[in-house]
Amino acid sequence: MTQVAAIIGGGVIGGGWAARFLLMGWDVRVFDPDPEAQRKIGEVIDNARRSLPGLSDVALPPEGTLQFHDTISDAVADATWIQESVPERLELKRKVFQTVQSHCAHDAVIGSSTSGFKPSQLQGCATRPDQIIVTHPFNPVYLLPLVELVGTSQNPDAFLDRAKAVLTGLGMYPLQVRAEIDAHIADRFLEAVWREALWLIKDGIATTQEIDDAIRYGFGLRWAQMGLFETYRIAGGEAGMRHFIEQFGPALAWPWTKLMDVPELTEDLIAQIAGQSDAQSGQYSIRDLERARDDNLVTILRGLKAQNWGAGALLNRHDAAVEGAIVLPDDLSHPIVTVKRAIPLDWTDYNGHMNEARYLQAFGDATDRMMILVGCDADYIAAGQSYFTAETHIRHLGEAKAGAVIRITTQVLQGQGKKMHLFHQMFAGDQLIATGEHMMIHVSLQTRRACLPSTSLAQTLGRIAAAHAALPRPAGVGKAVGVKG
Repeated sequence: MTQVAAIIGGGVIGGGWAARFLLMGWDVRVFDPDPEAQRKIGEVIDNARRSLPGLSDVALPPEGTLQFHDTISDAVADATWIQESVPERLELKRKVFQTVQSHCAHDAVIGSSTSGFKPSQLQGCATRPDQIIVTHPFNPVYLLPLVELVGTSQNPDAFLDRAKAVLTGLGMYPLQVRAEIDAHIADRFLEAVWREALWLIKDGIATTQEIDDAIRYGFGLRWAQMGLFETYRIAGGEAGMRHFIEQFGPALAWPWTKLMDVPELTEDLIAQIAGQSDAQSGQYSIRDLERARDDNLVTILRGLKAQNWGAGALLNRHDAAVEGAIVLPDDLSHPIVTVKRAIPLDWTDYNGHMNEARYLQAFGDATDRMMILVGCDADYIAAGQSYFTAETHIRHLGEAKAGAVIRITTQVLQGQGKKMHLFHQMFAGDQLIATGEHMMIHVSLQTRRACLPSTSLAQTLGRIAAAHAALPRPAGVGKAVGVKG
């Protein structure tokens, strides 16, 4: 039977919860008095449908049903999980809980998205305080896995375990906070950074963009994959966390920040931190941690490159500056070098060499380069015409490992009318390791049907094809998959 979640409050966070539950197969019931709630939540869910499935390499469960209700009582009537995401006013939240508990099942989980209130404050006027916990997510809820789960002595262990199991089933990471505290764990970090940032702006030290750049080009990338203490463990080198604290701990007494109320680094505190760090990461050598960090950072940065955002945009600009303008070579008597690059870490597979899908990507990059060289660039495509791939054949002749520099040369076998027939050869050093044969068809992006290219493009492509016609026909052209005897 499909489980039912009730969402009370459909703002940014409530809408994100609705999307997370819905796309994980739950039926979702929403109450929000905002007359625009259906439109706003619908737009959030559309964003989730576009992005969340991309996190999984397996199909998500069938999407649940979404209903909007005019009353809290109708929304929570058959719900096993109720998520409150109303504005951060304690009296409002308590009033909502009283209404919810008057109409919901006695064993339903009532989670609050509050970023600041402690669960004991929320339970204060409750009919059944054992039913209410903090489940504080981070925006966007449908993508970020962290949920801070905070209970009190009023909440039975079995109840908290059930809540953790539900959140885990949603693909989230429930971090159970050991003791309730204002703003839980993560928001206390955010508040510290936020307050220091406000001082930097007020004192004329930095602008909002400069502060964001300091985070997204630097420590924010490290934090994203190792957090704070594992990052600092690496900074301590082979001597570990204790050495890092002993070396940099005294700086906490220096006037580097407006937030000067810090604990004294006693021997007991240093031993506690060093011991916890050993338990967390001591099974790895410093070199292991460095390699894991490097692999993770390459993956993150390459993902940002694909989106041309933040540090990824910086890398793309650097690539363009190093490469220079893309121009057709004067000498067309040889195949054209269309790709020259190193194999990145995230292109390799469990066999230690380049994944077969990346061969296609590399050859696709070569095809894209040839399209630009003949005149099918971004402006040409924006004007409504392009080339589509009709057929591809790849032969794997050798291996390419991470760090190896590959070179792809491209020969135009046909370049008349609507067709562009390309043959790519991939080399590692002087060794031929793969070939890719591609038949491209020129199309109208309006009709999605084949059409003739512009006169200028046709002339350029024809000139290259005529020059390449004098070259030997490469081995492997026209080959099909077959079994050698």
